[in-house]
Amino acid sequence: MSIRIRGLCKAFGAKQVLRGFALDIDGPLVLTGPSGCGKTTLLRIMMGLETADAGSVAGVGRVAAVFQTDRLCPQLTAAGNIALAGGDAAAAEKELRGLGFTDAELALPAARLSGGQRRRAALLRALLCPGAGTLLLDEPFTGMEAELAARAAAAIVRLAAGRDTVLVTHDAATAARLGWPVSAIL
Repeated sequence: MSIRIRGLCKAFGAKQVLRGFALDIDGPLVLTGPSGCGKTTLLRIMMGLETADAGSVAGVGRVAAVFQTDRLCPQLTAAGNIALAGGDAAAAEKELRGLGFTDAELALPAARLSGGQRRRAALLRALLCPGAGTLLLDEPFTGMEAELAARAAAAIVRLAAGRDTVLVTHDAATAARLGWPVSAIL
């Protein structure tokens, strides 16, 4: 599958964030750029949550996303949140353990998890979503220590294989950790 973005324009009032943006996505990609340049807006357009002022996006399959906020159900466990999106609970617990969760933490509702734990649960919810052909990951390493971010990056590379994936970051170290092609919005 390939995603084609052509001539994308989006403004919020007088602030133009995307100006004739074009990009082809065929596999994994890291999208970088300074704050306010339109990275998150592009993902929101690709998800159908924002409407472009001009241009087109084609080829986006079923989407699983990591937003800048975790959007977990606070009463569910981390694995419960993943299962809610259709992921297998046993596979979810295995992956969560691989990202540092203990048995005690797996039993906690999301409301009682740390910010980094919630972030890892949100990331795995997207990565383990069955049938999602497109992954859109907006700053997925926020709140993670370097060692956990490295483990999360390895999980992303492994679990995103074969899918069109856009990972948004303004952190060059994150981009390098993945080993994926990098494109920039300026």
